[in-house]
Amino acid sequence: MSTAVVPGTGRKAPAIALTGVGKTYPGGVRALDGVTLTVRHGTFLAVMGPSGSGKSTLMHCAAGLDAPTEGSVRIDGHEIAGMDETRRTELRREHVGFVFQAYNLIPSLSLQDNITLPLRLAGRRPDRAWLDTLVERVGLADRLHHRPAELSGGQQQRAALVRALAARPAVVFADEPTGALDLRGARQVLDLLRGLVDDLGQTVVMVTHDPAAAARAHRALVMADGRVVDSLPEPSAAELADRLVALGEG
Repeated sequence: MSTAVVPGTGRKAPAIALTGVGKTYPGGVRALDGVTLTVRHGTFLAVMGPSGSGKSTLMHCAAGLDAPTEGSVRIDGHEIAGMDETRRTELRREHVGFVFQAYNLIPSLSLQDNITLPLRLAGRRPDRAWLDTLVERVGLADRLHHRPAELSGGQQQRAALVRALAARPAVVFADEPTGALDLRGARQVLDLLRGLVDDLGQTVVMVTHDPAAAARAHRALVMADGRVVDSLPEPSAAELADRLVALGEG
């Protein structure tokens, strides 16, 4: 069994807690093999590994996007293993935010409407003061009435980040959030992610292939063959690149 604990703010219920989580797909493909992982609130965790290492499956199970074959998954103290898809969807809506490589903004809507759309679909009233804080922080206050096509890639990803944070989730999962950005845009998004954790106490779990991106996290997990094989506090990009090379990536 692979075990990792990511330190945090001292709150009793961790943001994410996995115990003995396994995932086997039809045909006997073992994507996760007994992973135990605790992510406390107010931390920034990066997950890396070669292709096929299980990092995406780990994120999908930890975020409630997929059900594990065995083991326990808790999000902010709520056990999701055994829930049906409807109940997992409700829990994600309340406790989880997502940022993907693709920005997933609706072209016909303004930036403001894109940001608030998930809340409106859930029948929730936006917290205007909170949204104003987020929009100011990401530098988009003067772009709220623009449509996505009028924004740069970095601006669109920053808008996606605000959308993910709008409901004040316990944890934000970021799947290759800088993969489609140039160096400047990537740096801005990573600065924002780290700042949201350090300044606002947000919890972020980021899956990435990029050692430089992972080096911005408080801790990086390295996965191989469905297991956590290393846990590196305050890692350097060179240290992470070396680990990936040793595992056959690159």
